[in-house]
Amino acid sequence: MANENLIQDEFDLVIEPGKGFRHYWKDLWQYRELFFFLSWRDVLVRYKQTVIGIAWAVLRPFLTMIVFTIVFGRLAKFPSEGNAPYAVMVFAAMLPWQLFANAVSETSNSLINNSAMISKVYFPRLIVPSSAVIVGLVDFLISFVLLAVLMAWYQFIPDWRIITLPFFLLLALMTALGAGVWLAALTVRYRDFRYIVPFMVQFGLYISPVGFSSNVVPEKWRLLYSINPMVGVIDGFRWAILGEGVSIYWPGFCLSIGLATGILLLGLRYFRATERTFADTI
Repeated sequence: MANENLIQDEFDLVIEPGKGFRHYWKDLWQYRELFFFLSWRDVLVRYKQTVIGIAWAVLRPFLTMIVFTIVFGRLAKFPSEGNAPYAVMVFAAMLPWQLFANAVSETSNSLINNSAMISKVYFPRLIVPSSAVIVGLVDFLISFVLLAVLMAWYQFIPDWRIITLPFFLLLALMTALGAGVWLAALTVRYRDFRYIVPFMVQFGLYISPVGFSSNVVPEKWRLLYSINPMVGVIDGFRWAILGEGVSIYWPGFCLSIGLATGILLLGLRYFRATERTFADTI
């Protein structure tokens, strides 16, 4: 009889109000294996049954760099930054932009694409859009190799600032994740966002300083222009990669950092507020 009571005590289950919310962030760590599985699956699926496979991660930014170099560098005669060749300046901006664009595109549809799993199994839903960001990060790492080859071709050597690049990479990931989780939650409720997001990404490419230096923007408009958080991210990448002769417009950069942080926090807050309805709505 004593043994039965001991066994019963060992398996008592206590349910407390709000218990799940307090342990939500702890659950993210406990489900880390699911995060790694979904990330690896998304990377494999992205280029499955394509002819040239993962080479698309190099071909798209490379072709975009060529077009922007011809249009803005040769035809429009826009100046480069510092001592860097125009092509290197453009590709240094393509790295964070490609990371942001791919991550937002993958993240916004991630909940819809995993609707069967979300409606049947419990796990922290934040794992799904977070794992989708890894796809953009993988493309970034592949393209970074091409940037190194491009810099070697032009015999351009970065200086000590290159060691600060991980900080700007983290800023780019924050911006992408913040926008991505917000759009992912909105897409579950309003399917129109499946068509709005590609347009937003395409439009953002042309209003961000990817094909040109942000220094061409008149001084009186620089702070307003920095409302686009990717302006600060791109300027930071160029400052770290191109080195000497490149400066950062600090008021705008600080504004971009604040906006990126705000987008991430508000995006996570909105995601958490609507997360409990995903299984019913999706």
